[in-house]
Parts: sequence; C-alpha cells; structure tokens
Amino acid sequence: MSDVNLTFAKIRTADLKAIDAVASRSAEAAADSEVRVVPEELRTWLAGLRLLQDLPFEYLVPDADLLPPESIRFFHLDRNWTDAVEQGALSVGTVSSADRKQLEAMHPAIREETDAEERQLRAPGGEPGFGPAGEITGFLLRSRVVSSYPGIHVRAYDSEVGNEEILPEDDPRRLRLLRLERLAPAVLLALFDGVPAIVHVEEPQAGLQFGVRLEKGAGDEPTLSASVPPREPATAAELDKHAPVYFREGAPGVLDLERTATELERAIGSTDGLNGAELALQMIRYPFRQVFGDA
Repeated sequence: MSDVNLTFAKIRTADLKAIDAVASRSAEAAADSEVRVVPEELRTWLAGLRLLQDLPFEYLVPDADLLPPESIRFFHLDRNWTDAVEQGALSVGTVSSADRKQLEAMHPAIREETDAEERQLRAPGGEPGFGPAGEITGFLLRSRVVSSYPGIHVRAYDSEVGNEEILPEDDPRRLRLLRLERLAPAVLLALFDGVPAIVHVEEPQAGLQFGVRLEKGAGDEPTLSASVPPREPATAAELDKHAPVYFREGAPGVLDLERTATELERAIGSTDGLNGAELALQMIRYPFRQVFGDA
C-alpha cells in the first residue's frame, strides 16, 4: 500500500471512529430525552415565520391598492400558506433530488416540532398544550394615527364587552396579542391568538389632552366643522348635545377661545362665564377608542 493510500485509510478509520462516537452519544441522549429532528435555533426561526416574522412586506400585501391610506384589513392566517413558506425556506438547503426526497419524508416530523415551538412562543410562561397550533387572526392598519401615536393600544376579545371596559390580560375573554409591530411609519400589524369578536384600537393612555370632533359637510367642496360635547360643570358628565368650536381666521388649528367659550356657556346654561379651569374641563377629551365588531 502506498503512503497516500495508507493516509486515506487512517483518515477513514478516524472518521468511522468519530461517527461511532457521535452515534453512541446520540443513543445515550435519546435514552435520556426526546430526539429532535430540527435544531432549536432553526425551530424558533421557523415558528417565527408562522407569525410572519422576517417576511417581505410584498408577500403580505402584493398590491398597494389592497391596503389604501386610512384603511384597515382583517384576516385569518392560512395554515397552507405558512406551511408553503416553511417548506420553501427549508428547500433552500436541498441540492439533489435525493435531498428533496429526504426532506419531504421529514416534513411530518418537522411540522410536529414546529407546532410545539410555536405553542411555546404563543404561551410564554404558561401551558403550551398539545396538538396542532391554533388559529391566528389579525389586521393590517394603514393610517396617520399609526405614525401620530406610536404607543397605540390594541385589545381583542372573543365575546362582547362594554365599549368603555378594559379587561385584564388574564381574563378568559381576552385574546393574547401575538404581535403588534409597526412595519412602516403608517402601517401597523397585529396578530391575535384566536378569532376575536370585538377589537379595540385606542389612543395611548399616557395622559389627558384637548380635542374636538371634526365633521365634514356635504357638497362639492365640503368644509370641516368642529364641535365638542359639553360637560356638566358639577359632575363632568357629558351632555347629550354638541357645542360648536371656532378657530381663528387665517390660523387653522388655533382656537378662537372667546367665541368657543361663549358657545359652551350657552350649551351648559351658565350665566357667570367660564374661567380657565372650567374651559379646560370642557375641552379635555379622553383617549379615543375605535371599536370593531358587533358591539
């Protein structure tokens, strides 16, 4: 045997010993714990794909007309579509037809492990359960409100709740929020663990603010008019009426306080006038909440 053949023989012997050692360790590990087909890091990444992480936006919205400005689109996440995404990502590592055949045979085991990993992501610190991962729903919101309020609140419930209620996260009627992420300055993605009956989208409750209600008039050139529901001075309860709000001429967005205060005095029946604190009470507005669903 030549020196070259002897060298290859030594390498092959060393490789076989290494393979035997790995197989022995694998057998010992299998005896102690469950054998996984997919490494942990890859399992986590595949489970993230099911939650639409790291996906190009054009995969979600292939045409801008599907999500025009000032619109919201609710959806169910199609498991066949996410399975196709997962299989497409795994197929990158295949080279030959034998690789593809082997991958196809492993798909059931890969899906089972990814289901388990997804349940872990969807139930942090809780009981992940068993079986296929449950249904995911969500919405895409494209609006100036997303860029104006980065801390916007989103809550989903599987049954009707009061428009003014905020149920705690451990309430069984409240669905867990899987993702709430701004994909662009004016585009918000939300994913829910289940199918909601009611969805609340609310301005951040970081503080109180002044606000008015804008209404667009009819006609070829509609104009905006502003009003506020006046409050009872003693109880701060809103009255079932609206008082007009005026702005300074040539200064859009700047209140004409004198005319506005006069209208508010007339609406609440005051004869003593309004001081600064009383006018502020009339103009304060709590965070606005938009309710979607049959509330």
